[in-house]
Amino acid sequence: MKKLDFAKGIFVLAAGFFFTAPVNAQVSDEELAKHPEFTSSGYLVYPEPSNIKYTKAPAGYKPFYISHYGRHGSRYHHSDEEYKYLFETLSKADSAQKLTDLGKQALAYTKVLATEAAPRKGDLTQVGVKQHEGIANRMSKNFGEVFKDWNIGGKKVTPYVRSYASTSGRCIVSMAAFIGELRSLNPKIHSELISGKSYMKFISAFDWGKLDYSKVKTYTDESDKLWKNVNPQSFLQKLFNDYSYVVNNVDTNGFYNHFFEIATSLQGMDKPLLDEIAQAAKVPADTFINLFTTEEKIARWKAQNAWWYSLEGTSPLINRPDGLNFAKPTLQNILEEADEAIALDTSINTRAAQAPIAATLRFGHDATLLPLSALMQLPVANAKVSDLSKLHEQWNDFRIIPMAANLQMVFYKAKNKPILVKILYNEIEQTLPIECKAQNNAKNAQCPAAPYYRWDDVRNFYSALLKN
Repeated sequence: MKKLDFAKGIFVLAAGFFFTAPVNAQVSDEELAKHPEFTSSGYLVYPEPSNIKYTKAPAGYKPFYISHYGRHGSRYHHSDEEYKYLFETLSKADSAQKLTDLGKQALAYTKVLATEAAPRKGDLTQVGVKQHEGIANRMSKNFGEVFKDWNIGGKKVTPYVRSYASTSGRCIVSMAAFIGELRSLNPKIHSELISGKSYMKFISAFDWGKLDYSKVKTYTDESDKLWKNVNPQSFLQKLFNDYSYVVNNVDTNGFYNHFFEIATSLQGMDKPLLDEIAQAAKVPADTFINLFTTEEKIARWKAQNAWWYSLEGTSPLINRPDGLNFAKPTLQNILEEADEAIALDTSINTRAAQAPIAATLRFGHDATLLPLSALMQLPVANAKVSDLSKLHEQWNDFRIIPMAANLQMVFYKAKNKPILVKILYNEIEQTLPIECKAQNNAKNAQCPAAPYYRWDDVRNFYSALLKN
């Protein structure tokens, strides 16, 4: 089993498994047992790729524009009340002398979180900053032609990067980290950083209040089966010395789930906080996620995985497009801004030193990226599963929305040839269910091999989806 090395402020991930396996690979209980970090769902730190070889572009083609949507990086838990709830519950039990020795260590742990982490609820950590710096660095190195100065009319012109961020502070800081890294590689890059309520319509259109699947019986019947496998009793008996006290004074399910989420979030925390936890509790910070057995982690993750899938995925049990529809404004913006960049590039030789649009970057949330990947029918998110007990074999939230998850559309051009595009998800090439419409007798209109697709085909395919 891989050790979760929180003491160094990083999360040691079996990246080799994550990236050598297909991005939509099945996951068995045995693999989850070997890689319990996957059960942290959306709190999984970004699985940084290594030794990935991209498919060579067709002859004569070079990248010239990138369209991107990225989730913010690792952050503090979203709720200060949940930090405080854990501490207050354990503190009350301690006053009643109902804590075990492990419970007293957990009390010290939650006290640090209630005082140091709660005031920063939802804020980006420096771990999250480094995730976006790393993604930006690899984007620039993998597609260097996009960000280099262009020679236009005998003059060197620096590319232009347009960036949008959700009004959430963690997204704005993620954007700043990303742009900062790009500018460290080319200080002359002109960048526009944009954030405001008017842009949320395509950066984060999701509305939690408009989705209620609790009354969809086809879903709840299956979901309830998974949650019945989540039993908090054994875990709680490690912390409390009197289970009758727990039954009468503690919301067992709420405490169990809040503790699990906050413990898994520690992987994205910075070293000073982890050191403070270790000093106060007298044990390493990763002790607290390891209070859950492997079986408990897997059981809870399967239920959580099914929740995400049913909320915003392609679940046939829900049979409503509500979740996916929230991503339509984002996809519409991607199409429109790509057309703008292409139109500018096409006419650029007629303009005096007009800066090309190198990239459109967007920084938002899991609640937009997940349905976007499903709406675009990417392999990582396009499963149709009715038996939720088998969902993990085809659909995994940790592959779709780890911290700093990202979609990249890389556009290629060649003289007198159609524009091509390929899609990367978490920096891995994707295949698309898009048929090439090139006419066999059309000059220079040959169909490329995946992962490259004609932009006209991609745009037409997604434009049709937006009309449904």
